[in-house]
Amino acid sequence: MQIAFYGSTPAYRPILDRHGGGELQPELRTLSTQGRWAEMAAVVPDEVVDGLAVLGTPAEVAATLRARYAGRWTRVGLGLTVPPPPEVVADVVSRTTSA
Repeated sequence: MQIAFYGSTPAYRPILDRHGGGELQPELRTLSTQGRWAEMAAVVPDEVVDGLAVLGTPAEVAATLRARYAGRWTRVGLGLTVPPPPEVVADVVSRTTSA
């Protein structure tokens, strides 16, 4: 839903383009202006979600972050729609920052 929300704004179109979903932007915009928020997430295919988000267990998230951003990052922020228990966040951070 968060990706669909961002994708509804014209400024986010280049990000969607980069991940093969640029053509979704006008439809997402239309749905948002019609207040059809519940329908928006279904418009975004899994491939686009996978390119923009990191999903999985703490170990999977850490491994994906390291593979995707190693050598290109100095810090990571976790944007979570539902806050997990602190120990889960600590596990991801620990696995991501350890060598």
